[in-house]
Amino acid sequence: MAFMKFKAIDLFCGAGGLSAGLKKSGFQICLGVDIDKAALNTYKHNLKNTKILKRDIKQVTGPEITQLTGIKKQDNFLLAGCPPCQGFSNLGKRDADDEKNRLVYEYIRIIYELEPTFILMENVPGMSNGIGKMIFKKVVKFLQELYYIEYGTLNAADYGVPQTRKRLVLHGIRKDIYKIIVSKNNNFPITLLPQPTHSQIKKIGCKKWITVGDSISDLPAIGAGEICENSEIKNHIARRLSQTNIERLQEIRDNGGNKARISEYLQLECHKKKNVSYTDTYGIIDSSKPAPTITSGCTIISKGRYCHPTQNRGLSVREAARLQSFDDNFEFVGNIGEMSLQIGNAVPPKLAQASGNIIKFYMKEYERELSS
Repeated sequence: MAFMKFKAIDLFCGAGGLSAGLKKSGFQICLGVDIDKAALNTYKHNLKNTKILKRDIKQVTGPEITQLTGIKKQDNFLLAGCPPCQGFSNLGKRDADDEKNRLVYEYIRIIYELEPTFILMENVPGMSNGIGKMIFKKVVKFLQELYYIEYGTLNAADYGVPQTRKRLVLHGIRKDIYKIIVSKNNNFPITLLPQPTHSQIKKIGCKKWITVGDSISDLPAIGAGEICENSEIKNHIARRLSQTNIERLQEIRDNGGNKARISEYLQLECHKKKNVSYTDTYGIIDSSKPAPTITSGCTIISKGRYCHPTQNRGLSVREAARLQSFDDNFEFVGNIGEMSLQIGNAVPPKLAQASGNIIKFYMKEYERELSS
């Protein structure tokens, strides 16, 4: 098919959320690179035609990528990268000295070695406006030497993901390509970031936000520690809970979510304290709204507002995957902890698809100019 000629390479690919979304937008994913064996097992299981390189990114070079994929320096392709972000995240360590924070410079090194026509980077907002802003300023400065770039904080819910997950998204076009496209556009600037397709409020041209209920209510009911008996529904498995925790969830539910009103012996010390930042723990997800940010702890009730809307258990792996906008035919591999980590670390495929759609549009414009 003609649209599959648009090629992409996915660095820090994890389990494949970004690759899955780009594939849906019409890209052929030529290579996925990561160091996490468990995540790559899931990637390989779902993106069977994509080559995989398990390697520390510091040891990966542009010439090696060319050897593996046939993609040469300055070819028309997309180089995507989502460097680790825990050190920048408000939900993570917020450690400016975390060694992983500097892996973004390895991404830039490979960009310089291959000079792709288009680049895509995704990270947490804290990279640009929080603890990582000094690193981000350097990143932007390096990239602007070769690329016209545009970046912003996007809410995944605005792109059809049933989750209010805010992400820093950066798109870039190599400057020589940008000049060609802009000249065709009568020298008017072009917009690189995708326009929202969904909205919290009624808006012309947009659909309403997708809610938790819209996304997971049709899945069969299961109990804590159970797995769905229907073998066609993959990964619908929930963590075990103690009887005390099951009673705790029921009382929280009976009291409209007010943890302070449950029986004294069921109250947790962290919920008795004032001015604490973890009051969402043991919280019940509101089925009438998009989910809160899905993290690596998305199946653990003590890690956030991850209790099922109507059933006394945490989210199942499949429910968490749906809230990240993964299709049901995307099957995760590993134990429940590994699968939860893969889901929480992933780029929501629908957000990636929105990026892919607009990048592919400009790739077509460029190729049209070349052939005219």
